[in-house]
Amino acid sequence: MIKQIFGKLPKKTSKSSSHPNGEGGVNPYHTPPPTSNRPNGVYEPLPSFRDVPASEKPTLFIKKLTMCCVLFDFTDPSKNLREKETKRQTLLDLVDYIATVPTKFTDAAMQEISKLAAINLFRTFPTAANHESKVLETLDGNDDEELALEPAWPHLQLVYELLLRFVASSMTDAKLAKRYVDHSFVLKLLELFDSVDQREREYLKTILHRIYGKFMVHRPFIRKAINNIFYRFVFETERHNGIAELLEILGSIINGFALPLKEEHKLFLVRALMPLHRPKCAAAYHQQLCYCIVQFVEKDSKLADTVVRGLLRYWPVTNSSKEVMFLGELEEVLEGTQAAEFQRCMVPLFRRIARCLNSSHFQVAERALFLWNNDHIRNLITQNLKVIMPIVFPAMERNMCSHWNQTVKNLTLNVRKVLAETDQALFDECLAKFQEDEASKAEVAAKREATWKLLEDLAASKTVSSEAVLVTRFTSSVTITTSGKASGS
Repeated sequence: MIKQIFGKLPKKTSKSSSHPNGEGGVNPYHTPPPTSNRPNGVYEPLPSFRDVPASEKPTLFIKKLTMCCVLFDFTDPSKNLREKETKRQTLLDLVDYIATVPTKFTDAAMQEISKLAAINLFRTFPTAANHESKVLETLDGNDDEELALEPAWPHLQLVYELLLRFVASSMTDAKLAKRYVDHSFVLKLLELFDSVDQREREYLKTILHRIYGKFMVHRPFIRKAINNIFYRFVFETERHNGIAELLEILGSIINGFALPLKEEHKLFLVRALMPLHRPKCAAAYHQQLCYCIVQFVEKDSKLADTVVRGLLRYWPVTNSSKEVMFLGELEEVLEGTQAAEFQRCMVPLFRRIARCLNSSHFQVAERALFLWNNDHIRNLITQNLKVIMPIVFPAMERNMCSHWNQTVKNLTLNVRKVLAETDQALFDECLAKFQEDEASKAEVAAKREATWKLLEDLAASKTVSSEAVLVTRFTSSVTITTSGKASGS
């Protein structure tokens, strides 16, 4: 009975069916992509814009956009050759038209452009492609570029070019276009940054930067979305192909931050950028990351202490090549550091540098010694020499005595001369302290050696006496019994 009653009620028409083009709150780029064939089985070229009157061009423009929403299979090069070429020529025609359109884009045109971009561009990458990250391939020295090329690029490139010209066009009204280039559209674009094809990532970088500049209302959302990508990369996957490109965009964004910096931007530095030093694959994007970090220090020199301590927190322990990168970034940061911020972090900083000076990897030791070649850093060291010299002096003396690399020894000698010329009295004091410490260490080592020698002799002796033998070493004693066992107290 109930089924019969409900069956007689009129069914409510859904929004998606009443507005097939995405009106009524349904985004057009959520529409399932068409198949590789037209509904009537015909895919014929439309007239060129040059061959129709100006009054008919807007209508033809919409028709061409709709026509290019048809997708083709590029995994089979021999399939739909004529249709693929027809679509390519149509896209070329659209790209040229957008660059020369004489009037503002209508609401219908912007809707069709966003729909065309979404259907052609937005896709899910194969799992294998995501795991075979470009970052890891770069570090492994994989030179097979064929693995990183998108087969549908002949069409994708033109769609990207069309979208770029649309966003950059002076005929695009941002207030109207934001209805279609909305948060969902931007998120889908950001997902594409994980593409293995570097050409695609370059287009995405340019387009997203243009969107950030044109659609001011989207700026906080874009920054937050990029933050989330970084968080997932650092703390979950450590796999993403587009970190370098995203950092390039951020470098330009940071450069435009107004002063004084907002607390939101400082938190972004601490929570999003600094942890990017942690992944093993940081070499793939370190140049862009370093640029962003230095931009912050140049904007606000008080952040130098935060940045230096962040670097020390993520300093590599067993990765020498990464350590060289960190030393290079550290030099750039210190170039923009003022005396007050330098004094806050100089003790832990030069303890780390002292360990780098004694590194068995000669490039790490060399890079640390090169810091004294920077005039600004050398001036900061000179102003705080009474604190810094006692920290680094022992490391330099050990280099002079025992480092295996002659270049490191020569550089150490040069820095040692600089320290002596700057403050001879302090240099002599540090030298005397070092010699005293070394003598004390030698004495301790000699006593230890003598103690073990005595223990070995006593253990090897064939004493028949039951009397215990007491061997004193510092405050402890060792007793050897006739059974050959040792006990300590």
